[in-house]
Amino acid sequence: MNAADTAWIIVATALVLFMTLPGLALFYGGLVRARNVLSVFMQCFGIACLMSVLWLAFGYSIAFGSGTSGYWGGLSHVFLNGVDASTVRDGTTLPEVLFFAFQMTFAIITPALIVGAYVERIGFGFVMTFSGLWMLLCYAPVVHWVWGGGFLADGGLFGATGLKDFAGGVVVHETAGLAALVIAVMLGARRNTTTPPHNPGFVMLGAAMLWVGWFGFNGGSQLAADGGAAMALTATHISAAAASLTWALWERIKYGKASLVGMVTGTIAGLASITPASGFVGPIEALLIGSVAGILCQEAVNLVRNSLKIDDTLDVFAVHGVGGIFGTIMIAVFGAGAWVAQIGSLVIVGIFTVVVTVVLVKLVSLVTPLRVSEEDEYTGLDLAAHGERAYDHTS
Repeated sequence: MNAADTAWIIVATALVLFMTLPGLALFYGGLVRARNVLSVFMQCFGIACLMSVLWLAFGYSIAFGSGTSGYWGGLSHVFLNGVDASTVRDGTTLPEVLFFAFQMTFAIITPALIVGAYVERIGFGFVMTFSGLWMLLCYAPVVHWVWGGGFLADGGLFGATGLKDFAGGVVVHETAGLAALVIAVMLGARRNTTTPPHNPGFVMLGAAMLWVGWFGFNGGSQLAADGGAAMALTATHISAAAASLTWALWERIKYGKASLVGMVTGTIAGLASITPASGFVGPIEALLIGSVAGILCQEAVNLVRNSLKIDDTLDVFAVHGVGGIFGTIMIAVFGAGAWVAQIGSLVIVGIFTVVVTVVLVKLVSLVTPLRVSEEDEYTGLDLAAHGERAYDHTS
């Protein structure tokens, strides 16, 4: 074990958890109507708790167990079997229990990202049941394929040079983005899609917390306190800044005004786009990735909302899915990865994610209702689902 590496990943673990709680919760909570803000907080918090327990029970073993099939890690590490404070994670200088905790925060935020697609119209029971099964049956296997030595890694399906995904462009953002799009289509649009965000201040605060937390997300993925972590952190920041500016500029050109919500959404687009590439590029490449992402993801929002008429409520696919896919492709553009491996892996993971998500939505809806009643949707999920209200008025 290395004390400096261990100390940095402890900090990075806290930063990634900070991204979901409170960062993502505030970002999403500010974007919905006032009558639904507590339901969004509840969904993010509940997912964080449930994924933690399920990652301990089965998720970590499926993702990082000792299985040799290339498709899943097996059950050798269920409930951290065989891991104690002195166990060192293979290929690192870290205690394995810390590696477990760091990866657990990724398993928390990935299904939490999907929340943005279905807010204001889905039942809490469905959220918890679907999220738990999706993490175990979709996310954890993909983690093994890419980061656990599976068939998409180096030496697997694509030969010596497998998929390059430093911190989750495919593993986190493509899977969450596509799952969000699938659920939005299967769920149908909200009955009222014209109400603006109730608290843009929450949105900005949440985005700022996500930006800070992302230093742990990408910088921590180096799994060491070294120059590679510092470069990943720097690339992350530059991409976020560039995308924020280009999103705001593009809004100004198209609509005459640049909005706060738009600018900070650009921040998230830049962060999602640099995530897979952050360990493979420098600041100039990060500047280019972020600059394009701010415009690309904004146009993806317009395509999904206005052309395809899909109510992916908080633009999960357009920002996270498109951003993660774009960043994954840019690794090949800049020569840090093989084109076949990058594109092929995107296709394989994409098909797998769509199929698993559709099946799980169908199965879980047999047990617990997918969508709340029209009356509950009108009343708001804060009161209808949780018996609480954040505000005295309904807006």
